[in-house]
Amino acid sequence: MTAPSASAASRSAPSSAPAAYARLERAFHEAALLDEAAAILHWDMSTVMPAGGAASRADQLAWLRVLSHRALSAPDLAALFAEAEGEAARLSERQRANLREMARRRAHAAAVPDDLVDALSQAASRTEMLWRTARPAADFPAVRGALAQLLTLVREQAAIKAEALGLTPYDALLDQYEPGGRQAAIDPVFRDLASFLPGFIDDALAAQAARDATRPPPALLGPFPLARQKDLARIFMTALGFDFARGRLDETFHPFCGGTPDDVRVTARYRDDDFAEGLMAVLHETGHALYEQGLPEDWRRRPAGQARGMSVHESQSLFIEMQLCRSRAFFDYAAPLIRDAFGGGGPAYTAAALYARAIRVERGFIRVEADEATYPAHVIARTRLEQAMVAGDLAVADLPGAWNDAMKDLLGMVPPDDRLGCLQDIHWYGGDFGYFPTYTLGAMMAAQLAEALRRDQDDLDAHVAAGNFAPIVAWLRTRVHRHASFYETPDLLVRATGRPLDAGAFKAHLRARYLAG
Repeated sequence: MTAPSASAASRSAPSSAPAAYARLERAFHEAALLDEAAAILHWDMSTVMPAGGAASRADQLAWLRVLSHRALSAPDLAALFAEAEGEAARLSERQRANLREMARRRAHAAAVPDDLVDALSQAASRTEMLWRTARPAADFPAVRGALAQLLTLVREQAAIKAEALGLTPYDALLDQYEPGGRQAAIDPVFRDLASFLPGFIDDALAAQAARDATRPPPALLGPFPLARQKDLARIFMTALGFDFARGRLDETFHPFCGGTPDDVRVTARYRDDDFAEGLMAVLHETGHALYEQGLPEDWRRRPAGQARGMSVHESQSLFIEMQLCRSRAFFDYAAPLIRDAFGGGGPAYTAAALYARAIRVERGFIRVEADEATYPAHVIARTRLEQAMVAGDLAVADLPGAWNDAMKDLLGMVPPDDRLGCLQDIHWYGGDFGYFPTYTLGAMMAAQLAEALRRDQDDLDAHVAAGNFAPIVAWLRTRVHRHASFYETPDLLVRATGRPLDAGAFKAHLRARYLAG
């Protein structure tokens, strides 16, 4: 593999860095460039690539991932890490944090052989492409065999990493998405939520029914032209501070935010009978995008300068979508823009009516369409299922039935088909086992951040109602974005909010929003 150019190398490490540390930074810089290229290719595969390109794209992505893996698992890095540890006294605080993060990523990479990296990437690409046709057809058997093969590889990876890292297999996967995250810490929190949610959902539905009896919700009728939905989405993204000179908005099968901090790719999907689904997906992904665009530019392509795990990432998307853009104040700002976009009028287009629709509670089958009250139940169900699959306690062939049982247990409903059941999410079909817990951890963090923001900005609602989001995003930049991965997650949250993570702020937020008159 060729060395980075002089200009690339100069961006990868300060000139004053000790020699071993600087050489490590260059190796990780090279891997980051490969990862960035893979991210753009994956975005292309998910948005505009013709179906006939699937096989060659799988090869391209697999090769880039193997090259990145080789850069981080090269045998000579072991001696460099030992030497760099001896240089620690000469490193700045941020460089020591970067050394810590490089060592963590190196440990993950060094545990897994190249051929398994290649096989996992190929299997994930193949299974994801099969899922795209199986999902709309509700045809789980069409993808079942590929998913079983992929899971076998995932479990092999988990076992290898578990032995190397001294973790359980599931924790070894979780640690890839949530550094330091452990099932033993998450399970009690989820058990607490699982006991809280059924009663709370019942109470929220009862309160909603009482409101409906005195103030029936007016019908909001479409169609809502997709072009106008996309134009409206761009208006809101711009108002929130998304930099379109360093990013773009596109359509996909399953909404996501990808790309790189300087080329952020936001994606969404739309329905012409309901603009809210596409709009809220865009706002959610914009939260991710703002985080990426807010990372420190002078630490690009260094592990410590990158986002701090997926729970923090999800906290940023859920802060924007749930805490900010489903608030009553937001619809004071948004209602006129929505009316203008769709030529609407009458009681259905008032701020009060649009807000009531945005916080409407309803048990449903689809996670990405779920309201804030029922969403954690979807996440808890998926977390338990993937834990069982990784442990070998749940076979892929039995997934549809186990999924339906979990939905009945947590939400009291059974999907009529697998499109509304175990085929709805892309994660497992793309090989992402260990990701799901971060959604609800992120929701808890978002509530805690919002609580801290209100302490600091007592005029928050006035800013939101006026469409003045700059002070809010600036607060996030100061408290979260600029810190990247310089601090481990618990420390970052304490610095941002004043206390460790707990479910208190999240439960208080749910009660205030959904049980109040």
